[in-house]
Amino acid sequence: MDTHWRFTAAPTPLGAIGIVWGDAGIVETWLHAGTVDRARAHIRRAFPAAAEATPPASVAAALGDIAALLDGQPRSIDSAELDMTSIPDFDRRVYEVARTIPPGRTMTYGEIADALGEEPMRARDVGQALSRNPFAPIVPCHRVVAAGGRLGGYSAPGGAATKRRLLEIEGAAIVAPPMQPGLFD
Repeated sequence: MDTHWRFTAAPTPLGAIGIVWGDAGIVETWLHAGTVDRARAHIRRAFPAAAEATPPASVAAALGDIAALLDGQPRSIDSAELDMTSIPDFDRRVYEVARTIPPGRTMTYGEIADALGEEPMRARDVGQALSRNPFAPIVPCHRVVAAGGRLGGYSAPGGAATKRRLLEIEGAAIVAPPMQPGLFD
């Protein structure tokens, strides 16, 4: 486990974002509807040993891509190196598939389960894994929807409304209204 965590927090058009990284890559991104100070406070609680620092080029590039996405410019954040050493194997596999979804496209929870060679009933497990995603929007869980094109849940501030906004930015076809709250939250 990397005990030399560093972090930065910055404003975006949808609120503040915090990024924590270590020698093996990004450990967490945290979108928050509030201020940079609130993002810093969250990170300091979650990662008390982390020191605020100027991000290295790779983290700064990811931060720039995230800010651009949240400002209305469709982006994949493919080059960001993620430290998944503490991520359970199933979740890691789900995140790897989700990262292959290009801007403007979506997959269903069931399609990800199928891509993993899992039982279709594991779609709920895929949803649960995505609800624990510590790397949004680098792992673009907003591009994963429920069967029939329904949005499903989204754990970032604003919930399904934020998910819908990100999909609209990317030009994804949104077929159905949001699901009832709580199904994949």
